[in-house]
Amino acid sequence: MKPTLQAVADAVGVSRSTVSNAYSRPDQLSPALRARILEAARGLGYPGPNPTARSLRRGYVGAIGVLFTSQLSYAFTDPFAVRFLAGVSRAAERHDTSLLLIPVPTDLNQARQAVENAAVDGFCVYCAGDESWALDAIGGRGLPYVTTAMQSDSGPAQRYVAIDERAAARSVADHVAGLGHRRVAFLGDTIVPGAPSGPLRLAGVDEAGHPTTRGRLSGFRDAFAAVGVDWPAVTVLNAAGNSRAAGAEAVRPLLAGGSPPTAVLACSDVLALGVLDALAARDPATATRHPVSVTGFDDIAEAATAGLTTVRQPGEEKGRLAAELLLDPPAEPAAGQVLLDTELIVRTSVRTAPRS
Repeated sequence: MKPTLQAVADAVGVSRSTVSNAYSRPDQLSPALRARILEAARGLGYPGPNPTARSLRRGYVGAIGVLFTSQLSYAFTDPFAVRFLAGVSRAAERHDTSLLLIPVPTDLNQARQAVENAAVDGFCVYCAGDESWALDAIGGRGLPYVTTAMQSDSGPAQRYVAIDERAAARSVADHVAGLGHRRVAFLGDTIVPGAPSGPLRLAGVDEAGHPTTRGRLSGFRDAFAAVGVDWPAVTVLNAAGNSRAAGAEAVRPLLAGGSPPTAVLACSDVLALGVLDALAARDPATATRHPVSVTGFDDIAEAATAGLTTVRQPGEEKGRLAAELLLDPPAEPAAGQVLLDTELIVRTSVRTAPRS
């Protein structure tokens, strides 16, 4: 039979609460009594009170949850996610708090259960798609949260650390349009869940499943609409995931055609690097006849090495500030809504559009 707290109490001849204090409130006992209790517990094989139950009695767990996309590996392989989590970790360490990474299952009921069952004191909601369901579930638990989006489908976020996705994307698209590009493609990952890789029929940006993708596609669209390229004239490319391989696979059919775009604007650097991989693998003669400019978004470390024109956003600072707002919330609500600056970084991956 598994040893219990009561068994330890009986062995020492004290109450259950005295045994509990030996673990959670040692200052309430004499050193000699606490030593007797812990020695008896070791002899019986009692491991101590259940940490979750103990945290619930205290009213806090000592951990925050980071809610993000469905694959746990994304937190360790995506360069921007790694930077964001590094920032969250810095703040958590300063507050002596642990992190719980919570991937979001694709099944909505399972996703809601993941939020409802997580033993945390609050949530950082990062890259979780249309997150209104998550905010409702968190709100139902009465826990605080911070998001990386200015608003969700249910309205303005309570606290956030975000960028203006649409304006940032427009800055890079304006640069490309200003160089004369009119035959362009927009590339995003999982724009419509379940859609195949490659060209995607999209009536408008509102059909994109992720709010971040919608914001960036909107910025691209706005810039080209201003120079007379309306949405139906734009090619939309869907990548099966946010990886170099997925970016290369999505753009490859377009490059094989007789009239590829003169520019590809990607919603992330990782996808843009995949496009550069696909371009490098082309036949040299084709590459000379049809040069293609490429842009990304985020400015990860590999972007500079590849000469990628992109939008820089402060990933680590974003994570640090989000965790700080959660762990040490400001008294004024407005101070809990942070909009970070972005910067257009122009490198060699974009050139003047070739003459038709």
